[in-house]
Amino acid sequence: GLSGGEAKDEFWRVVLHCTKRLPDEKPRYCMGVGYPVDLLVCVAMGVDMFDCVYPARTARFGVALSDDGNLQLKQNRFKKDLGPIEADCGCPTCKSFSRAYLHVLAAKEQTGARLITIHNIAYMMRLMRRAREAIREERYPAFVQDYMARTCPERKYPGWVTDALSAVGIALHPAEGGAQQQQGGSEGQLDAGMKE
Repeated sequence: GLSGGEAKDEFWRVVLHCTKRLPDEKPRYCMGVGYPVDLLVCVAMGVDMFDCVYPARTARFGVALSDDGNLQLKQNRFKKDLGPIEADCGCPTCKSFSRAYLHVLAAKEQTGARLITIHNIAYMMRLMRRAREAIREERYPAFVQDYMARTCPERKYPGWVTDALSAVGIALHPAEGGAQQQQGGSEGQLDAGMKE
């Protein structure tokens, strides 16, 4: 098992080792895993259920989750942004509050963390709903490839992600000119804004 804090390269190997040995007819639960990319990699390896504080914890730092990467709403670039966190999100936060309003709240008020948490949980629910649909429609590899290309537009994927997905038959397409990967954990674009 895992206790948290392991290098991502160890993490995915332990998860794969376990899922290969657990019965197919039983649900597979992975506690404490919450980064969106981690969820999608674990689903590819056969994990069915997750729980984690990540959507709420990251919201306390003013970070909103999105397919285009994490939005650090405390940054000044959101000061006059009147759009919602995500235009296609139907959560109460996105329906009612602008990035500019959340920028002000995230810096000073606990209410900001609550509103961003509502969005982050809605985002995670939508992400997993889309993953389930892709599995049912037998297009999960393409779903993961599209997600990774969107969250890492330069296609510099973390090495552990490409290795883990490759182990279950999903190839990521690197940037033009050959394979380019970030070394080490998922501290790059995928988890930006999670520094406590």
